[in-house]
Amino acid sequence: MVSCGFGAVVLLLVVSKSHEPIRTAGERLQLEQTIASLEHESNQLRSVRSTLARELEPIRAQTGRRIEHVRLVRSEVRQAEARRTATLDALVANRAEMGDLRTARQDLSDEMQQLLASYTPLPKDSTVVGVPVDSEYIIFVIDTSDSMVRNAWPAVQRLVNETLRVYPIVKGLQVLNDEGRYLFPAFARQWIPDTPDFRRLIMQRMRVWRAFSDSNPAEGIAEAISSFYDGNRKASVYVFGDDFPERSAEALVRYVDRINKPNHNGHRPVRIHGVGFPVHLESGAIERAAHFANLMRVLCERNGGTFVALSSRY
Repeated sequence: MVSCGFGAVVLLLVVSKSHEPIRTAGERLQLEQTIASLEHESNQLRSVRSTLARELEPIRAQTGRRIEHVRLVRSEVRQAEARRTATLDALVANRAEMGDLRTARQDLSDEMQQLLASYTPLPKDSTVVGVPVDSEYIIFVIDTSDSMVRNAWPAVQRLVNETLRVYPIVKGLQVLNDEGRYLFPAFARQWIPDTPDFRRLIMQRMRVWRAFSDSNPAEGIAEAISSFYDGNRKASVYVFGDDFPERSAEALVRYVDRINKPNHNGHRPVRIHGVGFPVHLESGAIERAAHFANLMRVLCERNGGTFVALSSRY
């Protein structure tokens, strides 16, 4: 009986598991079909991505070309605006200087009249740009850049010497470069006494003066005005240069206006004169020379001076 019972249990187990391999094979087949379907979809997605990438490539290239075109157009617009501004500035300056170069006039102080009472003026062709002898102090602001030293230094020395000859005697002299560096550091922000010996020393030192310069007269002019302005004395600043790298002169003009204010007669105590050397004109860099000319025209006009653009540097 025990054996029969055990045999019956084994038989039941065999009968109950007879369909298990068939169920497992079916599930495997279903999974394989699902995998195949997913692989097919993946291949299709790869194909679509490749197609989209090929279609996107020319669009990217076209977008890059358009961006570059926009950049060039903007650059041309900025250049056109700069040229227009420079042209308008030149027109305003030319209208203000109708009749070419004007001789600047300034009332002589009683003391200067006494000093000049016994002075016989030099011939007209020996004067410097027709500027009258009417100042008590003289300041030279000279561009010592490589372009000036290499190409115009003999002319610079000659004009400095001629200017000193025009003024027989003054109360003080000073020479600094466009960076605001002094020819005689020992006299920085002080007046050099006007004696024959010091005039001779100025010309001797000028021959070998090679102070660093970035060819921007703004710092030298600002140093001259801020250090030597005095509402009770007449001074003349002579600016010799060939270049002004900045596009706008507005900041420097405002600075000078703020310090060199008109007196009770409406005249500014410090008179600014400018001499432009044609170094860049001769080399074809017309725009650089024009920037310097525009700056000096405005400064000279607003500060009772004269600007002269030399036609030759010899």
